[in-house]
Amino acid sequence: MQKEKLRTVRKRKGFTQQQMAEVIPTDVSNYSRKESGAVSITHTEWNKLAQFLEVPLEEIYEEEETRIIIENPVFNDSPGSNVGNITANNVGNITNELSIEIIKNLQEYISLLKEEIERLKK
Repeated sequence: MQKEKLRTVRKRKGFTQQQMAEVIPTDVSNYSRKESGAVSITHTEWNKLAQFLEVPLEEIYEEEETRIIIENPVFNDSPGSNVGNITANNVGNITNELSIEIIKNLQEYISLLKEEIERLKK
């Protein structure tokens, strides 16, 4: 999912992808993938970009499109497969929600580690 709001504001303000990449910090190729939606933008990066562009976060922020692929699901979704009040379908939804949360936490942690690496390089 392309980040049209981000791209529009960046261009309106006259900034290049290279300048934006330096803000988060990453290389221009990775920033380009972030702006195109191929690579997710962390919460910390969204905040840095909004601050750099001098706009409210809401003006550039767009939700990430979540892609979770579950191969060989083991849930029995037949009508009578209730365990207590939890159906197999509910278990799948809970698992997906937990997976999304874990991925978000890991992305945030990776972002913090990248920042720490850049700080230590200086």
